[in-house]
Amino acid sequence: MYYFGKNSAARLLECHPDLQALFNEVIKHLNCAVLVGHRGEREQNQAFYEGRSKLTYPFSKHNKKPSRAVDVVPWHADSPHIRWDDKERFYHFGGFVTGTATEMGIIIRWGGDWDRDGELRDQNFFDLAHFELV
Repeated sequence: MYYFGKNSAARLLECHPDLQALFNEVIKHLNCAVLVGHRGEREQNQAFYEGRSKLTYPFSKHNKKPSRAVDVVPWHADSPHIRWDDKERFYHFGGFVTGTATEMGIIIRWGGDWDRDGELRDQNFFDLAHFELV
């Protein structure tokens, strides 16, 4: 069984209880790390200007308290721990998270399937680490 490190656990605590419950279940099965829970104004606008977000502050679900969005990535035991180019692993992870959320009765949207139609190739913005409450 896997567990969150100190930083990931602290970031997850910034999130809505449903997201906490979801990812506390996910970590039992897949190794992962929480990169972002809540984002303040400076961080959100920086993400927007760098093209990592489509929204400025205060319009992202990351900007709520508690955060209604979280960025979580698959974690590899060996370095590099985050492999952004391993799209297959991100898609596998996203599918596992969305399936787990469905089983738990938590309605989420994943940044690999924004319209939640199961078609992954019809997206025009990919944020494969992003999960948010609907």
